[in-house]
Amino acid sequence: MFLRAVRSEFQKILTVRMWWVLLIVLVGYVAFTSGLLAGVFGGLGDQLASSGGNAPDITDAALPPIIYSIASSIGYVFPVLFGTLATTSEFRHQTLTPTFLAQPHRGTVLGAKLVTLAVFGALYGIAALVASVGLGASILSATGHSTALGDSDTWALLARVVLAMAIWAIIGVGLGALIPSQVAAIVIVLAFTQFLEPILRLMTSLADWAAGIGQYLPGAASDALVGSSIFTSMTAAASGAQSLEWWQGGLVLFGMAIVAAGLGYLTSWRKDVT
Repeated sequence: MFLRAVRSEFQKILTVRMWWVLLIVLVGYVAFTSGLLAGVFGGLGDQLASSGGNAPDITDAALPPIIYSIASSIGYVFPVLFGTLATTSEFRHQTLTPTFLAQPHRGTVLGAKLVTLAVFGALYGIAALVASVGLGASILSATGHSTALGDSDTWALLARVVLAMAIWAIIGVGLGALIPSQVAAIVIVLAFTQFLEPILRLMTSLADWAAGIGQYLPGAASDALVGSSIFTSMTAAASGAQSLEWWQGGLVLFGMAIVAAGLGYLTSWRKDVT
């Protein structure tokens, strides 16, 4: 029963072009950003450090993880949006009606959607890593910096990027179930991830007492799970703020995904649909 529901969710996604359009934009966005940062800090790092300006001092050992983690530190918004759109489109186009008629156990339908979108989130993570590692490592190597691809810690970081992207897709499903209006859900996701949370993370990094709160924000928890990010490096250099351990960040982020999915199930998902 559950496997049949999962197969149905895969068919729904693969029959529309939304998944590969977002994937292409994600790869281009991550490739551009990682290439830009690798070129700036790899090729001009010494000049920036000796200029006496406000450029962050990033060590050679910390540079590859920062470049590679661009896949999740800026790319996480895409699996969130994908999970949200895949769920809200069910309400918008009323495809939930035949789905619930075929499978009356709504928890099974939601569980299948969570599993399916987690798989696509992991796929997005792998594609984003191809972009960030492929271009970033090439530029680092060309500028005389270590790529750190021979280190086991680097590959552990890459695996955690894939895990983080899968969890973000689950969060998107939960948000879509909680906020069935597609326009409202998209606005909330973009406003929070692109404006509100970065501002909150910056503000909480300015005081020690607030930094303990800021590390539990979803983006900060995701960065902690991965183990590196350009945002965390810059705020830590400015304020000395600490982040959660990688497993703590993973638990916080996964807990948010479960809460969002649970609230979505208890509210909009259980209501009558037409």
